[in-house]
Order: sequence, then structure tokens, then C-alpha cells
Amino acid sequence: MRFCKIVDTTLRDGEQAPGHAFSLDDKVFLASLLDGAGVYQIEAGVPAMGRDEQDAVCAVKDACKTAVVSTWNRLTEEDVRASVACHPDIIHLCLPVSERHITRKLRTTQAALLRQFSRVAEYAAGRGYRVTAGFEDASRAEVPFLLQAAETAKRHGIERIRLSDTLGMLRPSSAALLVRTAREVGLPVEMHAHNDLGMALANSAIAVLAGAGFIDTTLLGIGERAGNCGLGAFVAACREYTAISPLQARKAERLALPLLSRCRQRKFFT
Repeated sequence: MRFCKIVDTTLRDGEQAPGHAFSLDDKVFLASLLDGAGVYQIEAGVPAMGRDEQDAVCAVKDACKTAVVSTWNRLTEEDVRASVACHPDIIHLCLPVSERHITRKLRTTQAALLRQFSRVAEYAAGRGYRVTAGFEDASRAEVPFLLQAAETAKRHGIERIRLSDTLGMLRPSSAALLVRTAREVGLPVEMHAHNDLGMALANSAIAVLAGAGFIDTTLLGIGERAGNCGLGAFVAACREYTAISPLQARKAERLALPLLSRCRQRKFFT
């Protein structure tokens, strides 16, 4: 039986849900719930945002007993330096892989982007950190470039690649094909699903069957636009494939609900 590990991104992607904003104490509380539920990894934030975010990441790291803590970074040495100041367990690098993101958002080329990725990956690894890479907009990437990016990641010691369905476009069949394609390179694969078409749970579940060893979740499925794959829903649907029990996951969500509701109200009405 194939097991997967949970990477929870409530504190990073979840905070992008409409109306949500977390204080340092909020983040520590939520991280403690996730750590107690048995989540493998907690994506704690984006240190490049500034001192408040860095303080929150450090506090989350101190609060976690078993979960590893990661930070999210753009492909710049400045971002990585901000993360290094927080001493996370994992430095995660975001690598856009769709042609539209590369040419229209970043205004660069595939070759130039991979050179930049290589430099920053070496910079992060050279400081002794575990490094993972997130393939942004992977659902719209051209397969040859997706594989080239994965090969580059492998060559530079990246330990895992995240397939991000940034616009929530995947269906289960295409999600499974994307995972199987990425696995050809030989690196562990992580699935990051958005719920724009109501498919985040289905895409995450089929990703496990296709060989993904890591699944991204958020508490109660909060997240940008329509949200992400919910921790409780995923564990309940895929209980055979994760070490977290549905009771643990639902308890964490039940305890988090008052805070998540309060954060939303605070952002809208204060």
C-alpha cells in the first residue's frame, strides 16, 4: 500500500483566502494543531515579506515538536537569505513552468529561468538546507519543459518537486497523467491542488494513486479563490494512504474553526 505525507499550507496559501489574516499567535496556534494531528510538513510563510513574517516563521518552528517547517521563496538570493534567517527545515523555491507565466509574468525565457533556478538552488543548498521546488502553473506547462525543469532540479539536489495546479484547471484524469509524467525523472512528487472546479480533493486522491508521495492541504480547505484541498476531507477520503487518522484531522479543524471564522470577520470589518 502506498502512503503519502501531508504538507499543510494553511499558514501560507490558506492565508490568501478572501478575508483571512493571521497574527503571530494565530499562526502558532494553528501550527500546534497541525503538528499535534501528525502533519509531516508545515509551510510556515514567506520570510521575504518582512520582519513580522520572519518572526512568525521562527515562532512556528519553535512550536512544532515533530512537523518539519518550510518557507516559500521566489527565485532570488534575497528571498533565500530571508528564509535562512528563520532557520527552517526546508527552503522551498517557486519555479514557474508554463509558457504564459515565463514570458508574460516574468518576461524571460525558459533557458534563462532554468539558469536562475540553478543559481538559487545551489545558493540555498550551499547553506546546508534541504531544498524543494514548486512547479507553478504545472497544469499548463509543456511536457518537454516540465521534464527539463525536473531534470535540472534533480541535478542540483532538489529532494522533491511540487506540481501546482495554480488555476485549479486539472481533472482527475489529467492530474494522474501529470503525476505519472513528472515521476519519470525519479524525484518524489507533491500535488498542490486548487478547488476552482471543485476538484481539489479528487485530484489529490488520484495523485496518490498515480504515485505522488506528498499531498498539500489546508485546514477546512481555505485558500486563494475557491480554496485548496481540505485536510479533514482528504484524510477521510484517503485514510488508507496516510498515517493521520480522520479523527485527528477533524479534531484539528474543529478546534481551528473559531479562529478561522474570527480572522475572516476581523479582516472584513476592522
